[in-house]
Amino acid sequence: MPVRPTAARPTALLIALVATAATACGNGSGSDPDTVKVSFKQSTDNSIHVMDDYLAGVKKQFEKENPGKKVELVPIKAPDSEYYTKLQQMLRSPKTAPDLVYEDTFLINSDITSGYLKPLDPYLAKWPDWNQFMDTAKTAAKAEDGKTYGVPDGTDTRGLWFSKDIFQKAGLPAGWQPKTWDDVLTAARTIKRKVPDVIPLNVYTGKPVGEAATMQTFEMLLYGTDDAGSQDPLYDRASKKWVAGGEGFKDSLSFVETVYKEKLGPDIEDALDPNVMTRVRGEWLPKGKLGIALDGSWLPQDWLKGSGHEWPEWSKELGLAAMPTQHGQAPGKVSMSGGWTWSVPDKSANPDLAFDFIKTMQTKANAQKWYVANSGIAVRKDVATDPAYAQAQPGIKFFTDLVASTHYRPAYPAYPKVSTAIQEAMEGVTTGDQPVDQAARGYDDALKEATDNQVVEK
Repeated sequence: MPVRPTAARPTALLIALVATAATACGNGSGSDPDTVKVSFKQSTDNSIHVMDDYLAGVKKQFEKENPGKKVELVPIKAPDSEYYTKLQQMLRSPKTAPDLVYEDTFLINSDITSGYLKPLDPYLAKWPDWNQFMDTAKTAAKAEDGKTYGVPDGTDTRGLWFSKDIFQKAGLPAGWQPKTWDDVLTAARTIKRKVPDVIPLNVYTGKPVGEAATMQTFEMLLYGTDDAGSQDPLYDRASKKWVAGGEGFKDSLSFVETVYKEKLGPDIEDALDPNVMTRVRGEWLPKGKLGIALDGSWLPQDWLKGSGHEWPEWSKELGLAAMPTQHGQAPGKVSMSGGWTWSVPDKSANPDLAFDFIKTMQTKANAQKWYVANSGIAVRKDVATDPAYAQAQPGIKFFTDLVASTHYRPAYPAYPKVSTAIQEAMEGVTTGDQPVDQAARGYDDALKEATDNQVVEK
């Protein structure tokens, strides 16, 4: 099993990230009471600036509507896992903490437990628009203490993207809708045999891609096994304990092992490249090099005008299919949903101004603009029911309909460590260094360590 970096031996990269974070925030968020500092994740691909453009527009609107107030955008340019590390370093001190931060919902409870975020309930109680947010989205930003620590800016779902051209060459149906995992693997094997110069199937795996491996791949499998049934296969809410790896866990690892053992996926060095997600969206799918991709609803944001990877034909060249359950058992398909929230750091010196900026970002008009720009799924009821939203982009209806079959991660404080343990098990079977049973045992050991032995067998 890969050795985890320890706090006692920080990597050169982490040192550089922390130094950069301190420099970016200068003398602290409170250095100017009339300026709100907004920190967000900036794409590592210079051609993608959807978030930058959106925030620049909101900044202009906010400053116009609030004379004398300023917005300082503090982008963090890093892959997901490095963004989380850098953000948490920034949140620890008043000298580096911004006034507003972009938080992935899978980390929010960990940051709440660490005391990094401020509860927003006093603000939300006076904000009429909060009533427009869907209950499931509100839950994603709520901690175990019952308080809310973030305002969600959308959600997402996941499914199978496939190349119609490659399917035609392979003799596969243009309206492909697999019913089982075997159907997915059979299609990939057919592509490998009949169209040998392309990658048949991409499923993210291993630690380098972080949560993308856990959520886009492993949980999309695990939540479609018999272990899911009527309960969460990762966390037992009745006992408040994490679930050890059972048959469904091993079956999910076996699927990943099969993809890479049979060379149905990318070369292993490409699969374990931290930038593989950029290659899927910016190269492999647009250039017809990938048959099937298990991925998220947000992909089209990279193909819109001005994205740097413009691909207006994508809706004609790609098909969409729901990820099936393992054996086709009810409900027949599976999806995972996550999303991001805007949160106010506990050490922010300008929390009132920060929430005012949230309110500007989250008007109906601005929220709808953002959902469409980043190919997100609406969490405001008034936007979700607006015909203009549903018709704004191909695929929105397909991915919105998957919400009925979706699941949410057990985003409790231990989850980031649990997720890392899953990634390590996946990496072991991907490289062939570990058979499934050994990787599953390693996961159980790591799970006990990550959760202080709060584990239940199922």
